[in-house]
Amino acid sequence: MTDRRQGWLALVLFAVLATLHTWPLATAPASLSRNNNDDTILNEWVLAWVAHQAVTDPVHLFDANIFYPERRTLAYAEHLLVPAAMGAPLFWAGASPVLVYNLLLLAGFTLTGWATWYVVWRWTGDAAAGVLSGVLVAFNAHTLTRLPHLQAQHAEFLPLALLSFDSLLTTPRPRHALRLAGWFALQALVSFYLLVFTATALVSGWVVRPEDWWGARARRVVPLLAVAGAIAVVIVLPSLWPYTQLGVVRSLDEVGLYSAHWRDYLATPARIHYSLWSARWFGGTALFPGFTALALTAVAIARGDALTDRRARMALAFGVVGMALSFGPAMPGYAVLYEWLPPLAGIRGAARFGYLTIVATGWLAGFGLAALRARWRGRRWVPIATIAVIAVANLESLAAPVGYVAPQAISPLHNRLPPHAVVVEFPFYPPDRTFHNAQYLLESTHHWRPMLNGYSGLVPASYVEHYQALRDFPDARAIEALRAAGVTHVFVHHDEMRKWSGAGSVDALSHTLDLRLIGADAQVGLYTLTPKSAP
Repeated sequence: MTDRRQGWLALVLFAVLATLHTWPLATAPASLSRNNNDDTILNEWVLAWVAHQAVTDPVHLFDANIFYPERRTLAYAEHLLVPAAMGAPLFWAGASPVLVYNLLLLAGFTLTGWATWYVVWRWTGDAAAGVLSGVLVAFNAHTLTRLPHLQAQHAEFLPLALLSFDSLLTTPRPRHALRLAGWFALQALVSFYLLVFTATALVSGWVVRPEDWWGARARRVVPLLAVAGAIAVVIVLPSLWPYTQLGVVRSLDEVGLYSAHWRDYLATPARIHYSLWSARWFGGTALFPGFTALALTAVAIARGDALTDRRARMALAFGVVGMALSFGPAMPGYAVLYEWLPPLAGIRGAARFGYLTIVATGWLAGFGLAALRARWRGRRWVPIATIAVIAVANLESLAAPVGYVAPQAISPLHNRLPPHAVVVEFPFYPPDRTFHNAQYLLESTHHWRPMLNGYSGLVPASYVEHYQALRDFPDARAIEALRAAGVTHVFVHHDEMRKWSGAGSVDALSHTLDLRLIGADAQVGLYTLTPKSAP
């Protein structure tokens, strides 16, 4: 079998497995969603915004339409530039944000599994071992509990960056430096978290391979590593600059709230484990690698491959480092690293470092399986046993069928705004409830007008001020605040307003002379602010 044919077959296999592990998503990707999680909707909006702004005003890519009049509001969340670029042609062809998100979700699982397969196959010479590693890295407790976070499934460039890093260390040539820079930059342009995770894996791998860059080899290897780093910085820095301008720093107390506990490494949503024992450990973060991964990792360690094989040693190193960092401030020395390494100040969910441990066990399990298959090569039962191991690995992580919901319908009134409109949607939720604004973001993909509402990982001071002024809408103070903010059009979701502000607030809309109804349907009314009367 040619390498190219084997590669295509592996890609098809991981596409089939992605369909299996997210079932029944592939049956109706345009009408099934995880939009019951507000982060899903946030990511759908990010993807759509990047695709929209890339062809209308790319210079102001980060000046998104939420939290008006704030600037750089795309930087309040992960920018998802690479997934957005993948999905942009679909948006331009008229696909909905829900459909694009779901297709990218399937693509992320597929590509991450395939890239891992390719690297482990190259390093072990065993394609079946590569399949096992691809399954363990792509479909696991962590990725399958983070379906609302698209970036978690798009780790496909991490294996390729480590492959190029290994090539550069063993055969120092400029092309390997260029590939390393390219793969690292692509992974960094998926998300800031994956930038930090990839850098952590590379540094950990570098530390445990001194024989490849110390002494006489340093004159050849170190300059090429410096070139790769410089090129990657040049590529990635423009996407990081808006974040540095915001000056977002996560306090150690906040990091502590989102750090891992030992129970997280015993938690998995897999159906075969959850009801039997995992449910008692499940606290929202799931990092259990699986018994298959642990058993075969133990084989690689017991045989000594995890130390003697330089590539396996890299995996062991970044797996240990990832686990240590996942505990955040509870890990001795984390506070020092937090002070000395600025990227750590931007990491709130330290528990996510545990994904590096899952990746490491997935890779080491591949080395373990390759060693066992080599030991018993030629035995008739080996192919059947190999298939059984891969099947069990899939069964161990299987959480399907996954529960999906139909996305909420968007009123056609959102298509009726004039070009220079500035929008607000009511209810205008409190600053500690901005996640309720997520649906407004999805609705804004129909018009892209700036709006006072917003949802992300940050809440600007201007939003708090707007809330204080608008909480009694539609009273005179709120109307004046809307005019002062430059708002021209108001959407009111009647049923939600009744829940949050009472029926009187909705009834008052028909009695105020400052708002003119220009359209309504069963759920939403669209109003325009009338000119202020002369005194």
